[in-house]
Amino acid sequence: MAYEHLALERRGAVAVITLNRPEKLNALNKGLQDESVAVCAEIEADDDVRVAIFTGAGRGFCAGADLTGARAPGDDGPPPQLERLEEYGWVGGQGIALYRMTKPTIAAVNGVAAGAGMSFALACDLRVGSELTRFKTVFLERSLSPDSGMSFFLPRIVGYSRAVDLIMTSRDVGGEEAYRLGLIDRFVPSDRLLDEALAVANQMAIWPPMAVRSAKRVIQRNLQHDLETALREEYTGLNFARRAPNDVRESRELRGEARAEVHGDVTEGP
Repeated sequence: MAYEHLALERRGAVAVITLNRPEKLNALNKGLQDESVAVCAEIEADDDVRVAIFTGAGRGFCAGADLTGARAPGDDGPPPQLERLEEYGWVGGQGIALYRMTKPTIAAVNGVAAGAGMSFALACDLRVGSELTRFKTVFLERSLSPDSGMSFFLPRIVGYSRAVDLIMTSRDVGGEEAYRLGLIDRFVPSDRLLDEALAVANQMAIWPPMAVRSAKRVIQRNLQHDLETALREEYTGLNFARRAPNDVRESRELRGEARAEVHGDVTEGP
């Protein structure tokens, strides 16, 4: 699929998706929102892609919703009926599309991530940041309560009281503080941001993909469950993880390589 508002690049088993409206700090207009959902579906369906990295073009990751371009350019008519019936709002689909991906997702937060752009980063499984990274919830400044998944993702990542702090003050959070709070998981110099994200992605991509996808699903589901239900989810996940015979063979080969690295090369005697 050809995209107008983002770029998709495949680097081996890793897909790098770049939000590409740098003149607007990659703010989410209707076109970019639709394409973000579409690229998630494309990556999810491509068995050659094992991990996805999201980043932004220019000096920002995503400045949030572009309120000046909520509808597609040239579309001055009333919204279609399906859009009127949409219960998540037009930015809600972005969070659902990212969170429901069964493949690991990494946000390489190269600059400001504000409002729905911050939610976009939080919807990914982990985040890499630098001294240039900035987070800002921004909703109250626009006389809005949180949307685009912010109220779901933020407390789960930093805890309830810190989420209240960030939302109710709408203050800027720089890269070092974001790392301390847990908003970002790897803190590196800005010139190594994408390299670090790729390194993490490739560490994930070497493992059997069905096991990885099953593991992600179990972790997500068990955020909501008690122990007994969580154990049942794990047992179900084991069955999914081992359904692919190629993956099982790949796992054995990887374990053999790991043992060789730990114990060194063994030379057979006569």
